[in-house]
Amino acid sequence: MTACAIEPTAENEDDPTPPPGCAITVDGCYAARLAADGDSLFPERWTLDGPEPYAVPLPGNQPEEPGTEVQPMSDGRVLIRRLTDGRHVFALLYPTGPGTGELPLGAVECPDPGSRLRLLPPAPGGDKAYALAVGRRSSVVWLVAGGAFGPEQLAEIPGRCSGGVWLDRTGRILALDREVGGRTKTVVVDLERGGEVSPLLQIAAESDDRLLLADPDSGLLLISSDAPSPGQARLGWGVLGSTLPVRFPESLRVADCTVTPFAVQPGQMLMPESCAVALRVDGPVSSWLGLWRPSERRVRHLPGPEGWLAGAGVFTRDGVLQLPYATRTVPCGLARWEAPQRGAGLCRSAAPPRWGSPRSSEAESGGATSHDEAAENRQQNPAQPAEPQRPIPLQQAPLTGRMAAE
Repeated sequence: MTACAIEPTAENEDDPTPPPGCAITVDGCYAARLAADGDSLFPERWTLDGPEPYAVPLPGNQPEEPGTEVQPMSDGRVLIRRLTDGRHVFALLYPTGPGTGELPLGAVECPDPGSRLRLLPPAPGGDKAYALAVGRRSSVVWLVAGGAFGPEQLAEIPGRCSGGVWLDRTGRILALDREVGGRTKTVVVDLERGGEVSPLLQIAAESDDRLLLADPDSGLLLISSDAPSPGQARLGWGVLGSTLPVRFPESLRVADCTVTPFAVQPGQMLMPESCAVALRVDGPVSSWLGLWRPSERRVRHLPGPEGWLAGAGVFTRDGVLQLPYATRTVPCGLARWEAPQRGAGLCRSAAPPRWGSPRSSEAESGGATSHDEAAENRQQNPAQPAEPQRPIPLQQAPLTGRMAAE
């Protein structure tokens, strides 16, 4: 069995954030994907927190359609979204001996023919799941698993939204990229205050600014914006609640390639510059892995493991990057790499498949800066957080001088 890439369908072809081929719970214990058996697709759950990873197939009465989404829950069940007769039908799948049990959760109907709906990234805690329905004039956040009475509408946001990044450890504060008037800016939605919306990113008035990834512990944000180069999106980083502008390191620009962050090291309290960040680098003919820290001036490039479900992975608090992979001989594998300390070489923490030699990286021009002292006031115990406050927006960045060179 090999990984199945979900092809764009009529409902998601315009969405800049299509469903991933593999979803992983925030704690890294479970993963879920659509696997392939010949031309047939079926859900598969991976258990990743044991001595050896293993997969449990969860086939239904008939093969799944391309565009079906799956997402693991913290109790080992798998949420599935199917499009049936114009309705998005949700259910929880679980193994029952030789078969698959299915608990129906209800359906969401989007009457607007131009609407589309997709699952949001796995939420902290893993006992709830959310979906985003995007219409012509507004977007709706739905609670589709973990509620009391089936799918529940939580918030309606004016404008067309995409993305989806959790900013806290409770599943309350959600960041979405909202397009209004031809410009995209990231906003924050408070799901416990009736969907109250506040701005987060405003790098420049005429720029398109998107939030790609965030770490609630350190406040590190990975951002895409065309503010430095109008018409060309660049990858940058900032700190939640900081008064310092977003930085756009030259090392994150790889010629003729798309660089996408997909995992960040948690648990680095008040130290955003020390967080290890995993990058997926897509070139003209292949994809590979990049490892980077804001405090360093270069990206370490190396090939991913054979059969890597590209763009899928999670960091442990100890800095171990875990990458799921599937090959003919290893249908369910997990490659583990220890994130290098600052200035140290890359080392293995376990015996992953042979990856070959790491690629050399060109030095980055510009320097790193220390994080804003305002970050010292952030909550230091994510397990018992105080009531979350609305994030302070990252203000307009003066893209001149030394900042532009970074």
